Amino acid sequence: MLDTATLRVARSELILGGQKSGKSRRAEALAQAWLSQSGTHQVVLIATAQAGDDEMRQRITRHQADRAQRLPGITTLEEPLALAEAICRYSRRDTLIIVDCLTLWLTNGLMPVQAAPVAAQSPAVDQASRTAQLLQTIADAAGPLVLVGNEIGLGVIPMGREVRAFVDALGLLNQSVAQLCQRVTLMAAGLPLTLKEAQ
Repeated sequence: MLDTATLRVARSELILGGQKSGKSRRAEALAQAWLSQSGTHQVVLIATAQAGDDEMRQRITRHQADRAQRLPGITTLEEPLALAEAICRYSRRDTLIIVDCLTLWLTNGLMPVQAAPVAAQSPAVDQASRTAQLLQTIADAAGPLVLVGNEIGLGVIPMGREVRAFVDALGLLNQSVAQLCQRVTLMAAGLPLTLKEAQ
């Protein structure tokens, strides 16, 4: 576990990394650091995962139980799509918001589990609007934000057109969010590498 005594909470931080790189643990360590600074501080975690199958349901349940043990007292909200609205609803100067994670949020928008009605716009059009709204919300947030996302562009080029399109979309989302955030951290093997630290 990261040493919370040495952590400083930025106005906004994007945490990127591969699977099991320590992204969520860093976000939790920042939450602990934030809570230790003042008795009036609060933490809201916005979870974007959806339980599409039994394995994912078990994974979500395990994450919830582990998090409740490590961070008792935080508020957890499940919001797979309306992320900007959820941030707006809870963002205050005394409240740290953790979004875990942007990658699943993008997946929910571009590859919905349930088929949309025929008359609805395409997922890409809807997602472009949601992304623009999210970026504006990050820029306008009243309190600190920690946004967790995957870096999946370091491997081989995927063979399928849809997968390549998703990798491109995630890379562009990460770039846009990184431009807005005060700090950007890359996690690898549980270790943080600071990519950006704005004063």
